[in-house]
Amino acid sequence: MAYAVDIIVDRLGGAEAAARLTGVSTEAVRKWRQAGAIPSRHWAAVMAATGLTFADLQAEPAGEKPDMTDVPEGATACLILADGTVFWGRGIGAHTPAAGPVGEVCFNTGMTGYQETLTDPSYAGQIIAFTFPHIGNVGTNNEDLEAGTVAARGLVVQQDITEPSNWRSGQHLDAWLKARAITGVSGVDTRAITVRIRDGGAPTGVLAFPADGRFDLDALRARATGWPGLEGMDLAKDVTCAQTYVWDETQWAWGVGNGRQDAPKHHVVAVDFGAKRNILRCLASAGCRVTVVPATATADDILRHKPDGVFLSNGPGDPAATGVYAVPAIQGVLATGLPVFGICLGHQLLARALGASTYKMDRGHRGANQPVKDLTTGKVEITSQNHGFAVDPKTLPASAVVTHVSLFDGSNEGLACSDRPAFSVQYHPEASPGPSDSHYLFGRFVAMMEGRA
Repeated sequence: MAYAVDIIVDRLGGAEAAARLTGVSTEAVRKWRQAGAIPSRHWAAVMAATGLTFADLQAEPAGEKPDMTDVPEGATACLILADGTVFWGRGIGAHTPAAGPVGEVCFNTGMTGYQETLTDPSYAGQIIAFTFPHIGNVGTNNEDLEAGTVAARGLVVQQDITEPSNWRSGQHLDAWLKARAITGVSGVDTRAITVRIRDGGAPTGVLAFPADGRFDLDALRARATGWPGLEGMDLAKDVTCAQTYVWDETQWAWGVGNGRQDAPKHHVVAVDFGAKRNILRCLASAGCRVTVVPATATADDILRHKPDGVFLSNGPGDPAATGVYAVPAIQGVLATGLPVFGICLGHQLLARALGASTYKMDRGHRGANQPVKDLTTGKVEITSQNHGFAVDPKTLPASAVVTHVSLFDGSNEGLACSDRPAFSVQYHPEASPGPSDSHYLFGRFVAMMEGRA
């Protein structure tokens, strides 16, 4: 009898150990689990490490498939994973065509700000399972948008969307999703999805909410299995701005709304790898005139604006793929001695520009309650995060100092250069949603520009 892939990976010591022993990435191990099989070229290494035999690794002869065509009573939609697991529920938002949206399934632990989360461009290529049950209870509005479009592939929630109960609500979440052709599934056991991701890494999944109620589960599973995953994907090009523009809107304030920066003291060029609007608002509120340029901007494109500092934004996808064009541009900026500040993907790209490497995390950090320790002060900040890749601190050059670490898993959360005015953090100091513990970082960036003036 062949052993299940999960059992084999456990025998190897977990996903990271399995990747190391067989010479593959942790993303490849994730795909083994999705496919339910280990490629034969890795069997020799697996057998040597576990003591298993060929018979233990060979798939059992194909037998009769279980009948998965019966739709549970009341179900109108589902999330199907690459291994064939189906989570049935009730459809929300837009109906799907025969081939529903496919992406990496992740979970977000935030208790507020679902609208900001859904419009965060860093969620491109992902289906979001919200762990907080009351999604939709405050409706939607036109002020809490982090981008003009929704980059996420869809959402999964536990409870049905209720009527909104908030004075700022302008539209029901379901209507808001329909208007943007976004699909979701409610009535799903999101705890089960979260545990699955925690224990086995983020799976690939497909959402289905057909108007005729007919589900071709075999085709949906094949679509999930065939999706290559986020590793190696450059998604920044999909969410960046099409052309350069100027931003002057400041942060939202109670009783006032968003203001305008009409007396800026500094000029910042922000490279848009998928920038959240609240980052740009924070820069404007800090006294900056912000010129936003596309992700593909070269060093010459950036420098011709004569900035006082350069900001590297958040964004989706694999930093190694985006770095093909972004790293040379960042290195050109660093060579001038201009202050540089990076957030999230911008942090990873700055690290790569300094010569460090990045890697795909098993489950990533997503939510507004992530503890991070500032090693320079010893203080702990509660942060908002959204990332599935991380910087390998062991590969940073001697001139780059680790400044912040995650108290969840010890992964890198920040760096600073000792030989030039450049620093970055993995988390989101602008929050939206989330706490404002880390807003001081925008002041640090401004101080760097003032120190150079």
